[in-house]
Amino acid sequence: MDFIKEKAPPVREDRLKACNAFGGSCCQLAEGARKGCLNGIKRTFAQTQGCQLNLSMAILNTLRNAVIIIHAPIGCGGGSTAMAGLTKNFQKLRDAKAPGLIWLNTNLDESDVIKGGESKLREAVLYADREFRPSAIIVANSCVPALIGDDLDGILAQLQAEVAAKIVPVHCEGFKTKIQASAYDAVYHGILRNLVDVREEYERVIPDELEELAENYRRSKTVNILNVSSMSRFDEDELTRLLRALELNARFMPCYAHPDDFETVTEAALNVSICATHDDYFVGHLQAQYGIPFVLRAIPIGIMNTNKWLRDIGKFFTIEDRVERLIEAETRELEKALAPYREALRGKRAFLAGGEIRVLANATALVELGLEVVGLKGYHYDGFGDDFLNDLDLSDEVLFNVATGQPFEQSNLLERLKPDIYVGHTGGNVWAAKQGFPVYPIFGQTVNYMGYNGVFELARRLTRLLKNPVFNRNLAANTRLPYFEDWYKQDPFSYIDDSPAQSNG
Repeated sequence: MDFIKEKAPPVREDRLKACNAFGGSCCQLAEGARKGCLNGIKRTFAQTQGCQLNLSMAILNTLRNAVIIIHAPIGCGGGSTAMAGLTKNFQKLRDAKAPGLIWLNTNLDESDVIKGGESKLREAVLYADREFRPSAIIVANSCVPALIGDDLDGILAQLQAEVAAKIVPVHCEGFKTKIQASAYDAVYHGILRNLVDVREEYERVIPDELEELAENYRRSKTVNILNVSSMSRFDEDELTRLLRALELNARFMPCYAHPDDFETVTEAALNVSICATHDDYFVGHLQAQYGIPFVLRAIPIGIMNTNKWLRDIGKFFTIEDRVERLIEAETRELEKALAPYREALRGKRAFLAGGEIRVLANATALVELGLEVVGLKGYHYDGFGDDFLNDLDLSDEVLFNVATGQPFEQSNLLERLKPDIYVGHTGGNVWAAKQGFPVYPIFGQTVNYMGYNGVFELARRLTRLLKNPVFNRNLAANTRLPYFEDWYKQDPFSYIDDSPAQSNG
């Protein structure tokens, strides 16, 4: 885990032996994972692919009082336009004076590919510091400067002496990996190397034992909750409510944090992850370097997973009895509230698509509400999904497609499975909507998904959506996907080479 001395972390194909291509049953997926046969499976044809630079921006763009410089051709920064309004509003929920999203692009062109883009990078950093006076200047490196050999770290090390802001290089070049989630490691690597540091304790002229005791008590009750850009402020409020009931203080990061907040990340008793896919690199380093323990096992979506998440925290603080009382009270009230929705949802068939952990956790929540999960699509798969998959009460024959993008495989599956509802990731939902399936987003920055309130919100919204699927039927009647009818009759996984479905591992 000691990669912090390197300029960039290893990609997840190497570090976690992650898989990005699989088609088969959940049983075959579990068997392939157990045998170690999933890493290295490839496609003979692929349609679209995620980019780790874009996913890195989903985190970096949220930071307050920071300027993001995208060292790239102009197109690589285009995705940030869609995030500007949402980011500004979410920042202001935490700090009324937050400036919103500020990003620059070095706008590399054909001439820079030949001569190098280092002069443009230098100009952009000096301009950002002079014009905006941010606490941090974060430089995201793209494919082009990496391929032509721009010395990103060398230039930024020289510039650090010339600017007031902390400079954070992030190596998130898209060509390096097909596992888009490698972006999380790239971002955390930059934060760990440049923003996380143990603050020096000042020596009191007059020792104050009461003040010292109060500070130690505060730290002993403080929990760092590592949030993700795909969760809402309502989710944070719900998790804060639950931890306050256990007399614990919740502090959220990295999303929407101030760069200075990372100086205090070590001043906590426990790091609590929302998603292992998102956080394992960060919490592993903080434990190895600073001795801070972590909880990484569960994501608090659905009743069972929320219970497990709370029990893991309670076990660390040795407050198991208090946790059990909280779980009993919350689930009792929740079951009363869910009763009318269970009738409406019972037996409805669902297909889920999105990030590995998010898909499996939401599948558990849907099963708890009485729905039948008929298929899943995860953007990648690694060992963190094993426990979720084993806990999920599904038929062994339920299909699981591992794919970032690849809408042609998903469209084929949906045509075969005919679900009543599609619960999917932004960007892929439109494909299902055009096939006539009601669509519910698998996450939303304005929707509560987590904790016990999240279960109720999920049930309420799904029931309302399933009552009136007319829009999607009309959409399907007036649009078509760009695939021949013959494709829907073929094996949806026919372009996955050496699938565990045909392999002995």
